Amino acid sequence: MQAKIYAAGLLAVAAAAAVTACSVPREPTPKPLAEASSLAPQTAPARVTTPTSTTAPPPPSPPCAVTTGACASLSLRLAWLLKDGVVVRGPVAMEPGDASQPTPVGTFAVAWKDKVHTSSEYGDPMPNSVFFAPGGIAFHAGPLDKPSHGCIHLSDADSEAFFAGLPVGAAVEVKA
Repeated sequence: MQAKIYAAGLLAVAAAAAVTACSVPREPTPKPLAEASSLAPQTAPARVTTPTSTTAPPPPSPPCAVTTGACASLSLRLAWLLKDGVVVRGPVAMEPGDASQPTPVGTFAVAWKDKVHTSSEYGDPMPNSVFFAPGGIAFHAGPLDKPSHGCIHLSDADSEAFFAGLPVGAAVEVKA
């Protein structure tokens, strides 16, 4: 029993010493005679530069000779709307036909347009259709992840822009 009392007393003394040691003010840390930076030779730190680019590369230019009308690149899966040599929309994503029903390559003229068209052959809706090649080939709104039956699918917004920007007779060039 006396051992327990003795141990408890030692703990109390140790705790009091710890509290006292923490509460006793310390002497201030002496200041150096001179700042280390004033004693060291004055040289600029080595500058490491890593080339980084925060500017995105410019979009690809249309690969067509058309200056007013539309240009489509099947290999890039991109289309452009142009007026007087200036791109007014694009490049925009597009989905052409596949190998079994390819989109024709060449230079064409817009033959006719239909804002709310339905394919007579497939029964599919073809909103904002701009017909430019024989066989009913057109720019129109359609899925960008499913090949067309030879037409060029555009997003809804892009098909509206192409519908508005391509009058009958406008040039359309489709590149491989």
